[in-house]
Amino acid sequence: MSTPTAKLLVMVGEQFACIKIVGRANFNSSIDFRLLVNELLQKGYRYFVLDLAECVLMDSTFLGVLAGLGLKLSGTNAGPGDAAIELSNPNARITDLLENLGVLHLFKIRQGRVDVPEGADPCLHASANPTKEEVTRACLEAHSTLMQINPENVGRFKEVAQFMAEELKKLKGPAERG
Repeated sequence: MSTPTAKLLVMVGEQFACIKIVGRANFNSSIDFRLLVNELLQKGYRYFVLDLAECVLMDSTFLGVLAGLGLKLSGTNAGPGDAAIELSNPNARITDLLENLGVLHLFKIRQGRVDVPEGADPCLHASANPTKEEVTRACLEAHSTLMQINPENVGRFKEVAQFMAEELKKLKGPAERG
C-alpha cells in the first residue's frame, strides 16, 4: 500500500512564501517540495513559512530535503541568528525528530496562528510525478545531507544511503554504469 503524498498549499506575499503541508510529508512529497522551493527562490523569495499545523509526520527523506534547504538558506537573512525557514506549529513528534537529527538549529520554530498579510495570493503548484530513479536519487541526497550536517546521523543512515546508491546504479542501467 503506497502512502499518499502530502498536499502542498502555497500562498505568496511580497517578502515571503507560505507553504502549508497537509498530511504525511514523505519521500514522494519531498521532490515536489524541493522543486516548489527552488521555483520560489528563482522568483526571488528568500523567506519561507511552513505551516505544519496539519502535517502529521515527516519521514527522513523529507527531513533531509528540508534540512538541506535550511542549510542552503541559512546565510541569506541579514539578522544574526535568523533562519530563512520558519516552521509554524510543528507537532512534538516533528520537533523531536528535527532535534534528534541535529538540524533544529536551521529553523525558527513558532507556535500560533499564521498571519498571511493582505495582498498575498494563492500560487498554483503542479506535482512533479517523479520517476523511480528521481525518487531514489532524492532519498540518497537527503540522507547524505543529514549525515553531512550531523556526524551522529552516519550510524542511522549509512546503510540506507548505501542501499539507495546501489539501487540508483541498477536503475541507471548497464549503459550508464560505465
